[in-house]
Amino acid sequence: MVRKTIWILLVVLPGAVGMLLAQQKANVTITEWATPTPNSHPHDPLATADGALWYTAQNANKLGRLDLKTGQIREWDLKTPNSGPHGLIDDKDGNIWFTANSKAYIGKLNPKTSEITEYPMPDPAARDPHTPLFDNNGILWFTVQSGNFLGKLNPATGQITLKKSPTNDSRPYGLRLNSKGILYYCEFNSNKLASIDPATFEIKEFVLPNAGARPRRIAIAPDDRVYYADYARGYLGRLDPTTGKVDEWPSPGGPQSQPYGIAATPDGIIWYSESNVQPNTIVRFDPKTNEFQTAPVPSGGGVLRHIVTTRDGKDLLIASSGVDKVGIVKIGR
Repeated sequence: MVRKTIWILLVVLPGAVGMLLAQQKANVTITEWATPTPNSHPHDPLATADGALWYTAQNANKLGRLDLKTGQIREWDLKTPNSGPHGLIDDKDGNIWFTANSKAYIGKLNPKTSEITEYPMPDPAARDPHTPLFDNNGILWFTVQSGNFLGKLNPATGQITLKKSPTNDSRPYGLRLNSKGILYYCEFNSNKLASIDPATFEIKEFVLPNAGARPRRIAIAPDDRVYYADYARGYLGRLDPTTGKVDEWPSPGGPQSQPYGIAATPDGIIWYSESNVQPNTIVRFDPKTNEFQTAPVPSGGGVLRHIVTTRDGKDLLIASSGVDKVGIVKIGR
């Protein structure tokens, strides 16, 4: 398979720094619930079709479900001890799929029966599956961070196919799907983003202009431009995959703010969290005006590693891992 590398021209918008100084408070209301197991370290949140919030309790070896209407939480124990559940996603039948980051398998929970099925990695080097995501054809894709793989699992057969990320030790991390069914991931140990053609498994890399950039999570806006949280430099960045153009803006919390979890709502607004600002922040960025607004996470957050939208796209779900809480960010209108 031919691997393509594209070099990109960086464009920094004039006046971006000045606009940051005039930032306002984001119009949000944040509600959080404590997870029932102490020191559970909830990692990734998931919005399901029934309006619930699911999460991985990484340190407790559990998956959890929060009923946002009643506040009731139920947790399921995993079969294999110390699995280190990390990312999760649901399928059309309501099964919850998760990555066992510490035990090298993909898991599937049937919430109705509590049955758990495990799909071990076919290569021992793929030791830490990270972020899972279904494509439009029902194939489960996932990143493998330290193992430096991209993978796909066919739920009908259980077959797993792995492919190395083109750049050595690039640490594939966040994973998203655009409106055309193309997958994008970020390489946390390099200054690159990459796309995956799900039909051919062709990987195409996009090199970000600043060698120090370290994109950790990504979000894809309705116009299919890819936004990334530059954890190392304290920037919000944007890639237009069609033209190769990159724009970036200093995050309001400064160069040490460590932007992390990020999501895009259907109105094109970008939301992310600064993980090294105390308390953690929820940051709103409007691409039409290039203006930022921020709001503190009430619990402090303790690092919001992943952010997702609710199924209707109106609000955000969070997991405040360092303080053992999960929550919803209600966006004011």
